[in-house]
Amino acid sequence: MEKLILRDILEKLLKGKISIEEAEKSIKSARILELSDFAKIDLDRESRKGMPEIVLAEGKKNDQLIKIASKILDKCGRVFISRANNQQISSIKKSFKERISYVSEENGLIVLKKEFKPVSTGGKIGILTAGTSDIPIAEEARVIAEEMGCKVVSSYDVGVAGIHRLVDSLKKITDNNVDVLIIIAGREGALPTVVAGLVDIPIIGVPTSTSYGFGKDGVGALAAMLQTCSLGLAVVNIDGGIPAGTFAALIANKIAKERNKKK
Repeated sequence: MEKLILRDILEKLLKGKISIEEAEKSIKSARILELSDFAKIDLDRESRKGMPEIVLAEGKKNDQLIKIASKILDKCGRVFISRANNQQISSIKKSFKERISYVSEENGLIVLKKEFKPVSTGGKIGILTAGTSDIPIAEEARVIAEEMGCKVVSSYDVGVAGIHRLVDSLKKITDNNVDVLIIIAGREGALPTVVAGLVDIPIIGVPTSTSYGFGKDGVGALAAMLQTCSLGLAVVNIDGGIPAGTFAALIANKIAKERNKKK
């Protein structure tokens, strides 16, 4: 079924392809889609945020997840599923097959597409990780940012335990004139603080759960990032690749929009 968002409906109305009554009906139906008594899908979210509703797989039954994903895919052309377990991933693979664009079994992120191609906005985002184990969260952020039309420049495993590794990576980031920088780190979460003191780029810190002992499950990294004395650093929740990617893309796309006006 054709993607129904406000812009599409208004363009059809302007071109005389639909009547005012049909446009009014389409707008109403495009906003919320109810599935039995278990889900109310926000179909108009992409026109507001640049991304369709992301489906949290955690806690959902397989049949519920498949029905929700199918409806969003049908209406919006793509659907993002987060925190899917192995059983849910297997079920989605069987149900959608050729529609699967991206799967990460490490963090349960799945992207399904139906003839959808993101439009480049000109927004530019940099991503750094402290360690190799932080890469799955970085990739989650990357996928989201690219789906929102941004170019992503990334460099992984450049943490403070070998801080000399950071030099070339920072040069790569600054040479590309990124609008926003996402930095992902576990353990003591030091990398975002260090980089925030060196660059003039807004930074989004993402603490990961790759830690143990006193600050286990990312609590130490989260606390450290929140306590930073370096200005220009905002922090999302532990393992929050999706919110980091979305937040960064919203900022980068706003900057790109203004930049494009000046050309």
